[in-house]
Amino acid sequence: MLNRIKIFISDKYFEMGFSKEQERAVAIVFAAFLALGGAFFALAQGSASSAASPVISIPVAPTIASVIVVDVSGKVIKPGVYKLPTGSRAIDALTLAGGAKAGVDTSDINLAHVLVDGEQIVVGAPKVVVSSSKGSKSKSKLSASGGPISINSATAAQLDSLPGIGPVMAARIIAYRQKSGPFKAIDELRKVPGMGAAKFAEISNLIKL
Repeated sequence: MLNRIKIFISDKYFEMGFSKEQERAVAIVFAAFLALGGAFFALAQGSASSAASPVISIPVAPTIASVIVVDVSGKVIKPGVYKLPTGSRAIDALTLAGGAKAGVDTSDINLAHVLVDGEQIVVGAPKVVVSSSKGSKSKSKLSASGGPISINSATAAQLDSLPGIGPVMAARIIAYRQKSGPFKAIDELRKVPGMGAAKFAEISNLIKL
């Protein structure tokens, strides 16, 4: 390359009377400028390539459970524990359990209710029994054959059938359950506003999770 540069300079500057030593010096200087320019060009290309390839971090979405487990008990064809997709409703769980037995009324169950993991659906739970005495109505206690009521799946009417629990307290229990999720223990019912120690003791043997 140096010889070609020398020939180029000799042809261009022959008429200027450069000596061989001068031509050689000019060729060396010119070659040095070319090498320096090439080095700067390579560095500039490398910097541009690095700047054009930023590292992008992609956030990972939290994993959401796609299956829930519910217990269907009471007067159904196939009582048991069933797995359903998240977002399923009470009617889906009842269908998996084969449906209610002949003659069983399911009007007290909200079949459109969205199920939560660990919930229990009781089909054919005891109804409210009302007797009149001196012009006033009083609720009878649940019979032993009826079994305890699930505080995690009972309707307002079923909760209202418990002694000392009126419509207002039943609504509070359901509101607490919807806000905080299913009760983890029977004693957690004490956290419902208005649920005193005496009232809780009166119904503690008549309820279950």
